[in-house]
Amino acid sequence: MLDAIKLWRFFSLRRRRQFWIVLILMLAVSISEIIGIGAVIPFLGALTIPEKIFNNPIFLPLINILELSEPSQIVLPITILFLTAIIVSAILRLLLLYAITRLSYAAGADLSVDIYKRTLYQDYETHLSRNSSEIINGIVYKTNAVISGVLNPTLTLISQSIILLSIVIILCLINFTVALSVSIGFGILYWIIIGYTKAQLKRNSVAVADKSTQMIKSLQEGLGGIRDVIIGNCQKFYCRLYRDADIPLRRALGDNVFISGSPRYLMEAIGMIIIVFIAYLLTQNEGGMIGALPTLGAIALGGQKLLPASQQVYSTYSTIKGTKKSLDDVVMLLEQPLPKNINTISPLSVAFNNGIKLENLSFRYTPDSAWVLKNINLSIAKGSRIGIMGETGGGKSTLIDIIMGLIRPSNGKLLIDDELINFENSRAWQSHIAHVPQNIYLSDTSISENIAFGVPRDEVNIKQVEEAAKKAKLDDLIGSWKDGYEAIIGERGVKLSGGQRQRIGIARALYKQADLLVFDEATNALDSNTEREVMSAINNLNKDLTILIIAHRLTTLKQCDLIISIGSGGELNVGSYKEMVGAEYK
Repeated sequence: MLDAIKLWRFFSLRRRRQFWIVLILMLAVSISEIIGIGAVIPFLGALTIPEKIFNNPIFLPLINILELSEPSQIVLPITILFLTAIIVSAILRLLLLYAITRLSYAAGADLSVDIYKRTLYQDYETHLSRNSSEIINGIVYKTNAVISGVLNPTLTLISQSIILLSIVIILCLINFTVALSVSIGFGILYWIIIGYTKAQLKRNSVAVADKSTQMIKSLQEGLGGIRDVIIGNCQKFYCRLYRDADIPLRRALGDNVFISGSPRYLMEAIGMIIIVFIAYLLTQNEGGMIGALPTLGAIALGGQKLLPASQQVYSTYSTIKGTKKSLDDVVMLLEQPLPKNINTISPLSVAFNNGIKLENLSFRYTPDSAWVLKNINLSIAKGSRIGIMGETGGGKSTLIDIIMGLIRPSNGKLLIDDELINFENSRAWQSHIAHVPQNIYLSDTSISENIAFGVPRDEVNIKQVEEAAKKAKLDDLIGSWKDGYEAIIGERGVKLSGGQRQRIGIARALYKQADLLVFDEATNALDSNTEREVMSAINNLNKDLTILIIAHRLTTLKQCDLIISIGSGGELNVGSYKEMVGAEYK
């Protein structure tokens, strides 16, 4: 219960209102249970001693309304009332189950969407420090675990606790000593069981949370690198990784199910023994079996409802405890901060008319690590073509990430038209940028949807798509396909060649109509002929576009206005293609 309160602050106002409605329905169900159990006494009394019920002042209004004259005539009305109470109680319980289920899963969907939203809006540096398996597991598996293991059980726990309390109250009114003794006895037994299983449930919750992440990780790595897995004959290795995560996970889940359900059978046996014992005692009183039957029937019905309610309270408590670690992980993801201007359209604007400047800029990933970039001063005029080269791991992509506002420099400044780029206006600067990486992400959708990446299908501007494809030298290829721009390219673009995938990346960048195009090693994996085709497409783009190209081969940057070479110490050397060729052969 206390664990679930952590989620309350993340619920929307609508969900909170729905919770209070469900709570009112819980109270209505508890009242119907009280009436249902209480109605057993007059029902059994009418069956055994109708004169006693007929002469009871409580039923005088009913007798007058129905104009009853004989005690035997009251049996049918009392029976109908008792059946009505049972039917109403059943309908209310069904409505409560429906409301609890709908509310818990609707709230769970809200939480899952909120986590995904908060995760996507984290800055690039945060994403670099995370393992995607942990995030995917948190959004998908752990959120589902919280729905089925915390939200739904908590609502059920509240509902059954109210019903349980109502049953105890009505049983106390019928026979205080018996009801109180039975309630305390069952309470002590469940308390002992809780104390005995608490440590195991805690260990299981940790196992479920950790092993589910390892399972997702092994799936991602095995399926994501399936070519290398097959060539390297690594199937056994990844199967073992998956098994080592899956078996402990299933074992922990199975233990939780057993722990939450096993006390039921013990309690049912004890409950039956108690009812038999009470029946024996009541029949020894004056009136014998006939006199004891109404009271015994009410206690038996109350006990029949008391035992399942008690078991459900314990079962839901155990389920919540067994999901505690997953809940903590979900809460941590829900606490990710959102940008202050997330709901504001174009909160700030950054002009890009003149150029980009880096002033005394240095960067390192941690205070104790070596400098990746050091004391850089650089000016990039708008409309220029700039090539960037250097050794692998030398800082090329880091420099580009800083220019794109993805990571912030450790020292120095990034200026756009002499305006400082910081956390507040970085998103405005990024609206000018389109990025083409070495490995283009392509979804299993149409060509047009892949070019207009991130745009809803019904909002895609097909003319803009066609124009971008034409500039990227894709229009002839697409025109040769049967379905044209609606052709499905397969997962990760498996139906396309490397050059075709890169040209889709260029078309995607052009669709955005950005002012700055960044090609981050976009041609390194291509053969020479394909690279020439792609570079030709890049060089023929609008001369007003500013283009930054990272490449390993100097010849790739032949058409650039300037080439920046990053040295091993993080310093820059800037020159023309001829100067760089001369320096290379010295």
